[in-house]
Amino acid sequence: MTPLMISILAFAGVTALVGVLAFVLNDGGTKTVERLDSLTGRRKRDDEGTTILKKTAIETDKRSLLEALTPNLPSLQKLITQADVHIKPSTLFGIGVVLGILGTTASWMMGVQIYLAPLAGILMFTIPFTWLITKRAMRLKHFASQLPDALELVARALRAGHSLAAGMHVVAEEMPTPVADEFNRVYEEQNLGIPIEEAMKSMCDRVPNLDLRFFVTSVLIQRQTGGDLAEILDKIGYVIRERFRILGQVKALTAEGRLSGVILIALPFAMFLLMMHIKYDYIEKLWTHPLGIKMSIFALIAQLLGAIVIRKIVNIKV
Repeated sequence: MTPLMISILAFAGVTALVGVLAFVLNDGGTKTVERLDSLTGRRKRDDEGTTILKKTAIETDKRSLLEALTPNLPSLQKLITQADVHIKPSTLFGIGVVLGILGTTASWMMGVQIYLAPLAGILMFTIPFTWLITKRAMRLKHFASQLPDALELVARALRAGHSLAAGMHVVAEEMPTPVADEFNRVYEEQNLGIPIEEAMKSMCDRVPNLDLRFFVTSVLIQRQTGGDLAEILDKIGYVIRERFRILGQVKALTAEGRLSGVILIALPFAMFLLMMHIKYDYIEKLWTHPLGIKMSIFALIAQLLGAIVIRKIVNIKV
């Protein structure tokens, strides 16, 4: 590779990285009035059709290039909301594309074969999405562990004579994040005029937790039929704690199987990378020889089926 080509690739990589950082750090958030209008469900209506057309044209012009090129990704936006990260789907996708290009270019410059360089690019492309899924899983796990204490705190507030909204406000002030953030959002939404039932249903959409749905369903039923809500919340909290206790026992009993599954799945790929550095011409037969290609496809299918079977064995729902 000539020095001119290396200089061009380095310049392109640095330019792309600077562009991504500027795109991420650019504050393109909405105004406070728009947030309140969206939160309360009140939208300003334009009387004239020309005003609506002008507004739509202005919003279209303000959209970034990535937002124009990236299709609507409602599932990705939902994951972002559940992970509670302040980033646009187009931004996340753009970061993945830039990392993929940099990974492919770096692999090619390091001497990797041209048909293997895209593998590193694909791996780098998945880094932002892996980070998002991991952050979402950690947040949901923390919320699930904090929910029993939050329900007991709401029950105590109800026994002390407070309303349900006031009990949620107590949780928002006394509990740590993320449960405090979600309960505080419900409290703020009902203060702005949204019925508490709709605010709690929105919380279930942001936090896909089965125990939280039990709590919301019990509140909705109690507000329609009556009853002692504090006692209901105590029972739900007790059931959640018992489920966590049983789940801990199940994890302890299946720890050996889960560790064996991780080792069995990771070992072939680790040996593949090791053989690529030790004896490349030996491992090259797996994608150059027809029999080697068939063996590679069969091995990948067997790995996938084995991972599914192991997951079904060790994943016991409680």
